Amino acid sequence: MTTRPGISKAELAEKFREFIDPDFVITDNETMKPYECDGMSMYCEMPLLVVLPETPAQVQRIMRLCNEHRVPVVARGAGTGLSAGAMPHREGVVLSLAKFNRILEVDPLARTARLQPGVRNLAISDEVARHGLYYGPDPSSQIACTIGGNVAENSGGVHCLKYGLTVHNILSVEMITAEGDRVVVGNDALDACGMDLLALMTGSEGLLGIVTEVKVKLLPKPEIAQVVMAGFDSVQKAGDAVGGIISAGIIPGGLEMMDGYAIVAADDFAQAGYPREAKALLLCEVDGTEEEVHEHIEQAEALFRKLGATSVRTSQSEEERALLWKGRKSAFPAVGRISPDYYCMDGTIPRRHLAHVLLEMEKMSEKFGLRVANVFHAGDGNLHPLILFDANVPGEFERTEAFGGSILNLCVEVGGCITGEHGVGVEKIRQMAVQFSDQELQQFHDLKAAFDPRGILNPGKGVPALRFCQEYRSLEYKQHNHDTVEVAHG
Repeated sequence: MTTRPGISKAELAEKFREFIDPDFVITDNETMKPYECDGMSMYCEMPLLVVLPETPAQVQRIMRLCNEHRVPVVARGAGTGLSAGAMPHREGVVLSLAKFNRILEVDPLARTARLQPGVRNLAISDEVARHGLYYGPDPSSQIACTIGGNVAENSGGVHCLKYGLTVHNILSVEMITAEGDRVVVGNDALDACGMDLLALMTGSEGLLGIVTEVKVKLLPKPEIAQVVMAGFDSVQKAGDAVGGIISAGIIPGGLEMMDGYAIVAADDFAQAGYPREAKALLLCEVDGTEEEVHEHIEQAEALFRKLGATSVRTSQSEEERALLWKGRKSAFPAVGRISPDYYCMDGTIPRRHLAHVLLEMEKMSEKFGLRVANVFHAGDGNLHPLILFDANVPGEFERTEAFGGSILNLCVEVGGCITGEHGVGVEKIRQMAVQFSDQELQQFHDLKAAFDPRGILNPGKGVPALRFCQEYRSLEYKQHNHDTVEVAHG
């Protein structure tokens, strides 16, 4: 674990300025203010200083200095994360990779691209479109989020059901270790000898190394894609329809769900023509050859009607398809139209429990006195409940946190887990002790120590200190009992 840094802020900044443009060694509070949080803005901390290198060699020197003097380092991409994973350490350095923004190589024959970590997700597909290719994972924040951050969180997106998460779409990663060594994990082949360190790095939340280059797989654009939009008068019917589609042998490119609050907010913003009276909405995209898409579209339309859909509409053009997805991908910010603040959760459950979990969340919403808008990847059970609250009301954020914790506990109870793609960061660190035993958490700590013996990389994130775990479990137990008593006497 880290101890108090053995060097002053002024001394450290001066050492950085020896090999980094002084304009990009930031020490004043006003300029550092935008770095105090990531997309989870309820958790904030000002760093010791911020540094923006532009070469791997500079990152190596930064890490060697920080490791020598035991200075914590938090790597940061675009700051779109939603678990406070990029929140600074008050005695540490924010290492921004914003200047690592070049596409280094595209090989259309091998269908690969070599990228710096600051390249935006959407920029990859834009660059390779002329070759008839694209990059599969497409988080809703793809217009801004970076490939380095995608690796750190193992990001997915609306098409992850068929095409996988980040871990399924990368071949290798170049990283700088905590001690300043330059290492490549993975290779150009589909498999590599030895332990799968590439999978270990993907989703490691900046705890094991600093990513400086990524090699991704590219996919050929499908011949055709269409979206079936189905409205339902209950979330249970929509949840059951998700299982019905998969059971029918149809593997959609994307299968997304929104509830009533999200439908209205997204439609107000995107004007996508969503069925505003519906209690739940499914977007089911099928892609491939023209023949198979038409066959599966007909099956999906018939199945949705059979399972109780109150409206069914299929996109008839690429523009209409894009508009339907625009509403879904804009849903998170669009919810800001109906609430001054919202808390975006992230948990994953087995698909068969989808309807049950949605109904339980409705009950929790009544219990906590807070609305919740649901927007999520229904196909792989990755939930994104948005708890609506007002931070200006005393105690409301604390109630929101408790509501979010209850949702994550429910995910674990039904055989799921506490995160699908947002990561643990600071936000879910208490629930790690709910999902994992002390022995399992010790294994996480042992892995961390193997890569980062002094514990300087993103300390306090991802894995709770074992000495706090029993306290966390006790707090969760007390909260559960308090909620039960509160409901009984409410």
